[in-house]
Amino acid sequence: MNITAAQVKELRDATNVSMMDCKRALQESEGDMDKAVKLLRERGMAVAAKKASRAAKNGKIAAKVSDDGKVGSMIEINCETDFVTRNEIFQAFVVEMNDKAIEVDNPAETFKEEITAKIAEIGENIVLRKSEKFVAEKGAVASYIHMGGTVGVLVEFGFDKPETASSDTFKELGLDICLHVAAANPTSLDRSGVPADLVEEEKSLHAKQVEGKPENIVEGILKGKLNKFYSQICLLEQGFVKEDKTSITQLLETVGKELGDTITIKRYTRWQLGEA
Repeated sequence: MNITAAQVKELRDATNVSMMDCKRALQESEGDMDKAVKLLRERGMAVAAKKASRAAKNGKIAAKVSDDGKVGSMIEINCETDFVTRNEIFQAFVVEMNDKAIEVDNPAETFKEEITAKIAEIGENIVLRKSEKFVAEKGAVASYIHMGGTVGVLVEFGFDKPETASSDTFKELGLDICLHVAAANPTSLDRSGVPADLVEEEKSLHAKQVEGKPENIVEGILKGKLNKFYSQICLLEQGFVKEDKTSITQLLETVGKELGDTITIKRYTRWQLGEA
């Protein structure tokens, strides 16, 4: 079967495995991307597999948090070409829609007429692809936009003392956690959020790797590998990007003690421009 360079690059981007190994896996799987990823993982070549998306990549993600930190919103507006993405009119439109989105519950419906008018003005299709809003009842929301709108993050924190929200220490923590989520791209907040089929796939993968080893050590090996797996994909267990020996949970505890409060992460969302 003829494997294209584009297919090899897509698998390379998803797994960080060498081009040659990616091509071989694609040939063996007859071009099936998911099967190729699984082959690479079974061989221990890929640390984690992420499904590649072929969705539109042009446009911009924007986020906004209210002055009191209680409400945060994020939108993604897509267009057809990179030329329009860099257009000042489009950029200003995204800022305008982002400023308004925090005040409404259904931006896609609310902004229909404005989007239609902007399509006529620019001459290219424009879509409000996604919108999200976090409202913190007891805590605050933080946000971060990376690389001019290619990655966006919203995080809702919980805490007891109202004054925590306005402290510089907490604001620094909020930004740091958002930066971490943007860089580390966790799968879930904690173990309870990891899909069961993903856990079973991981167990099956490592079971194959320890075949033939004495039974009395297999259980310990598998437990250790599963714990490592969780530490790679669960936000609260990941090593902080600025100090990987400190987990996110430990970071929250340290800052909480400094402020005399208990700080938790209630939820988060991370978008990559063009992803489903």
